This record gives sequence, C-alpha cells and structure tokens, in this order.
Amino acid sequence: MAKGRAFVRRAYLHVSFTFCSPFTRLPVADSGEDPQVSSTLIERAIPEKRELTTKPRPSDVAFRATLNVMSYSSLLILTIIGGFLAFRGFGAFKHNGLGFITNVDWNSSSGDGNGPYGMAAMLTGTLMISAVALLIGVPISVLTALFLTYYAPEGLKKSLVTVVDLMASFPSILYGLWGFIVLAPMATYWAKLVYKYLHWIPVFNVPGPAFERSPFLAGIVLAIMIIPIVTSVSREIFAQTPLERIQAAYALGATKWGMIRAVVLPFGASGVVGGAMLGLGRALGETVAVYSVLNIVFKINWQVLYGFGGNVASMIVLKFGEASFNEKKALLAAGFVLFVMTLLVNMIANTVVQRAVKSGK
Repeated sequence: MAKGRAFVRRAYLHVSFTFCSPFTRLPVADSGEDPQVSSTLIERAIPEKRELTTKPRPSDVAFRATLNVMSYSSLLILTIIGGFLAFRGFGAFKHNGLGFITNVDWNSSSGDGNGPYGMAAMLTGTLMISAVALLIGVPISVLTALFLTYYAPEGLKKSLVTVVDLMASFPSILYGLWGFIVLAPMATYWAKLVYKYLHWIPVFNVPGPAFERSPFLAGIVLAIMIIPIVTSVSREIFAQTPLERIQAAYALGATKWGMIRAVVLPFGASGVVGGAMLGLGRALGETVAVYSVLNIVFKINWQVLYGFGGNVASMIVLKFGEASFNEKKALLAAGFVLFVMTLLVNMIANTVVQRAVKSGK
C-alpha cells in the first residue's frame, strides 16, 4: 500500500509538472497498477475546456464608437451640404430647366434677376482645364511613383516622400500666387512653342496673339496640385505588386525596366486610373488657383492656348459677392452640379482603387 501511495505521488508530480498531451497514456497502466488509479490520474491530466469569447475590451469599444461617430458625422455633413445647395438652387433649376446645364449665356442683367442662366461655358472650361491637368500631371506622378518605389535610395526616398506629402497640404492660394508670379512667363513661352509646332490641331489653334492667362496655364497649375495625390496612390499600388511575379521576371532575364513594364504597370494600371480620378476630383472643384491665373470670360473656349476661359468654381467666386437674390440661387444650383460631379468622380475613383488593392492581396 505504501508502494502504491509512493507511486501515485510520483505520478501526480509527473502530471503536475510535465505538460503532456491528454491522449498520452500514463505509465501507470503499463506497469500493471490499479486501472482505477490510472483513470483518476488521466482525468486530472486533461484540462478543463476554456470558453472562447470575442467580447472586446472597453478601450476597443470606445475606439470603435469614436470611429463610427466620425464616419457618420462626415456622411451627415456631406448630406447637409448637398441638401442645402439643392434646396437653395431649386428655383434656378425650375425656372431654367435643362437649359441651366446646356445653355451658354449667363444673363445677370435682367430686371428681375431671373436670367436666363446657363453654365455650359463654365462646364466646358472646367472639363478642359481638368483634362490638361491630367495629361500633364498623371505621367509625372506615375514616373515619380516608380522612381520612389524601385529606384530611389532609402534615404532619398524618405525625403522625397515627405516632400510629396507636404505638397498635398499646401493651400491653393499659394499655388495660384506661384502660378501667376513665377509660372506665367514660362507657361506663355511654352504655349507659343506648342502653337508653333501644333497649330494645325484645332484645339491648339489660336485666333490671335493672346497666350497669357490661358486654360493651358491653369491646367499646369492644377497638374502640380494633383501630383501629390496621384503619386501617393500609385506608389501604394506599385508597392503591393506580388514579389513572386517580380522574382519570376528577374529569373527569366528581365531588366528592372523590363520587369516594371511586364509586371508592375499591368498590375497597377487600375490603381493608377483610380488615383487619376481622385486627382480629377480635386481639379474639378479647384477655385482660387484657377481664379488667380485665368481670365474669366463667360464664353465657350475650345482653344486651350487662348487667353480666356473659366470654370464653375471660379464663376461662383467672381459672381457671388455682387449677385442678386435670384442669381445667388443660380450660383448655388451651379455649386450643386459641381458637388454632384465631384462626388461621383471620387466615388468611382475609390471603387477602382479598392478593387486594385483587393486584387493585389
């Protein structure tokens, strides 16, 4: 009996201090001892089942609640802005009908101030200036993103990324003043060169020697403003290119540029498109920079080098201070149209970028 107690004590110490599988047979059963003692020891060796719960900690609950409040607040603010513009501009939509978007004339000199009002000229200028910004800014942004991702040394990469991110935080008035004071003389010279060699293309044909303060200059300023946005999105997409594809391209003898053409650019094409559309959303709604460098004229201008034009945002800034009550309604209606355009472009861009990120994963 003493021997049995000693053996049980030794087995108990073995079970208590040795982490063994519950399916492991204890040496008691193999040594011919009492099976009842063996089963008792096995029951003691098997730990109790733990209940797995997903109940978050109080800090996680507070953080999640804060995020939800901020998210819904942003959505609520956008809804209030859109509703206010639609409500105040409803009179202009009702009075002018579809002609508010398709007509060219903006007649604010009528006795009752009811127009007619048409924003087709300013919409044309908005699209033209934004197109110039995309044609200039997107290639520069893509090349910058490729350089930062695959060519730049680590120290230089950190500095350039900081500069690019800092450019996105500059207020638009600084870009406008810089464009008017510094860039305007150079842009005028570039416009003359473009006219000299490409005047046979209708969009570059100028009826008179008026190259200053043109949509071309405004497009260059907007291109510089959208470069940080497009560069940041493109760089994030390029960095998610699958490593096995890159290594496979190198294994087949591709150079770095060959690998980029064969692997990186096809993989990140949709992300670049999404980044370009985000830049387009910024360009569509830009106000002060365009107002600073462009002659605002309420007339359709298809010549990108000709020195007049305008966009919807600059029209609102120019007219709102001296507008009558009914004209302010029309300006708010124009703001609502611009709001909807920008919102749709940004929603499409976010969808494209998210699809690109998910395909990368």
